Amino acid sequence: MKRLWVTGYRSYELGVFKDDDPKVKIIKSVLKDQISQAVINGFTWFITGAQLGVEQWFVDVASKLKKKYTHEYQIAVMLPFTNFGQHWNDRNQLRMKQTIKRADFSRPVNNSDYSSPQQLFNYQNFMLTHTDAALLIYDPEYPGKTKYDYAQIQRYAKRHNYPVTTITMDDLQDAANEYEIVYRENHKKDLQHKQHLL
Repeated sequence: MKRLWVTGYRSYELGVFKDDDPKVKIIKSVLKDQISQAVINGFTWFITGAQLGVEQWFVDVASKLKKKYTHEYQIAVMLPFTNFGQHWNDRNQLRMKQTIKRADFSRPVNNSDYSSPQQLFNYQNFMLTHTDAALLIYDPEYPGKTKYDYAQIQRYAKRHNYPVTTITMDDLQDAANEYEIVYRENHKKDLQHKQHLL
């Protein structure tokens, strides 16, 4: 059993405030490719959190891809404490509930409401000791909240055999450029097909 921790930027850190933001399409496309590669590499559990942004987008993509990779992998959504997300607005709380519903397994790492930053450290420690590698959509040159996970992962990887894949802003830009090229080619073919029909 190989387990992958997936995390990354919060949506607001990327300037994403709408579901139809083009950046979400690019990130989901990158996540889809990473999931496919991870399945080929033998990963059977994808473990993430429920933060708005990369973590929730990951669960969305991974749950849809399960139709292609039937019985190949499971998704776990771990929460740092029991009242995680309680201060979010109704829309975001609903998104979190939908994310948890898409997972095969979910539970809080600390079985109590938030009381101290130690719970966040416990969460990081749990994720590290219950996974074999990490995938982050994160760029140290553009720090965000994920910098804490990134730093802890780097420290852990120095002492353990723990591979880390980091998708940087340059990687996302490359993916966006590639996506645009494919979109243009497909759009051109559609136009040619429609003109041929006329």
